[in-house]
Formats: sequence, C-alpha cells, structure tokens
Amino acid sequence: MTLTPDMLRMLVARALASRADELSCSECDAQVDRFAEMALAGLGAAEALPLVEEHLSGCPVCREEFEALMDVLRDAARAEQPWWRRLLSRE
Repeated sequence: MTLTPDMLRMLVARALASRADELSCSECDAQVDRFAEMALAGLGAAEALPLVEEHLSGCPVCREEFEALMDVLRDAARAEQPWWRRLLSRE
C-alpha cells in the first residue's frame, strides 16, 4: 500500500492528537457493549464513558462495529415488544 499525501497528513494529525489515556481498539471493544446499552437506555453513555466515546468518534472501524451492535440491540428490543407495538413503531 502506498501512502498518499492525504493519508500521511491524517496519520500525522492523529498521532499529534493522541493522548496517553486514550483507549486502544481492544480496550474500546471490551467496554462498547456497556456503552451501547447505556446509550439505548438514554443514560448518558458519553458522559459515563468518555474515553469510549472519544475512541468511537476517531476510529471508523470501531464506530462501524458499534453501529452494527446498536442495530442488533434495537432489533432485539423491538422483538421483545408486543406484536401491536411493533406494528405501530413501523409507521
């Protein structure tokens, strides 16, 4: 893979913006399920787990996995609702 000037600028910018206390992808992955459940419950996940929020905002791979998890959790929550409520929520 050849680095383009834009890719190199992005890498340098991310390296300069990094902090000692930021999470790695594996550390984020270990906490993302709790973050997602809090977010779905409206419990202020970003305030409770700011390092996870920060990682998700800067890592497209982890963000994509988080969005997929949110979709699965939303679908599971809908499946637990009575049939008539699921019907109404489609409108």
